[in-house]
Amino acid sequence: MRTSIKITAAAAATTALALGLTACGTDSDPSSKSGGTDASKALVVAASPTPHADILGFVKKNLAAKAGLKLEVKEFTDYVLPNTATETGQVDANFFQHQPYLDDFNKKNNTHLVSVGTVHLEPLGLYSKKVKDLDAIKAGQTIAVPNDTTNEGRALQLLAENGLITLKDGVGTSAKLSDITDKKGLEFKELEAATVPRALNDVDAAVINGNYAIEAKFKPAKDALVLEKADGNPYANIVAVKKGDEKDPRVQKLLKLLHSDEVKKFIEDTYQGSVVPAFGDAKS
Repeated sequence: MRTSIKITAAAAATTALALGLTACGTDSDPSSKSGGTDASKALVVAASPTPHADILGFVKKNLAAKAGLKLEVKEFTDYVLPNTATETGQVDANFFQHQPYLDDFNKKNNTHLVSVGTVHLEPLGLYSKKVKDLDAIKAGQTIAVPNDTTNEGRALQLLAENGLITLKDGVGTSAKLSDITDKKGLEFKELEAATVPRALNDVDAAVINGNYAIEAKFKPAKDALVLEKADGNPYANIVAVKKGDEKDPRVQKLLKLLHSDEVKKFIEDTYQGSVVPAFGDAKS
């Protein structure tokens, strides 16, 4: 059993206020808190419940003490608060997102977060409770997609690669609904990523992020109508910190543990292809 603190969207207003105050104060320099890190203090990491907090829980239970790392995991159920909490110093690092999402978040929110290394990939997939295969998806049906910039583009690419829609040339993973040149009679419903699994009873199919699919008790490698390919995929999930904290010895120690053979085996044994280790381009 993992020890963690669950943070929900109810804290959004408080976190947003803290972020605003930080931006206006003397701590707005992105490297301002990097100088006095106490290596003996617990490293507080914000994480999505599954699989991120599960992986961190494995590290905490089995590897951290031997490595001399005190680790505290705080669970967040959305894709905004982990970054704002890291920016304001409420947590030391986060583990829930991929690099394209982080880049987009920094640009839109004037935050100063950077990756210290990749850990795993959660292939995004198309799911349905109403049809059994792609051929059963027909004109007039509705597909739900995540509404955040990077994951919507990623979802639309998945649909295009499998012949369900046609996109404008060159839009890549920044694709929007307005970039669809042929919907082939399909309708689309944009939803916050965490809520997409709950919409499956109301739509014909839905593109769901891997972590939320697992939380909804799907087995992506088995249950998805189609699943994103892992080879060459830019959406590996990362550990992120505020700029200036990359060399925090606690962060580097955590990254080394996350890149261990023990964690690789845990991911492979636990998720059976629904989560894939992605240690290759880490910066440790």
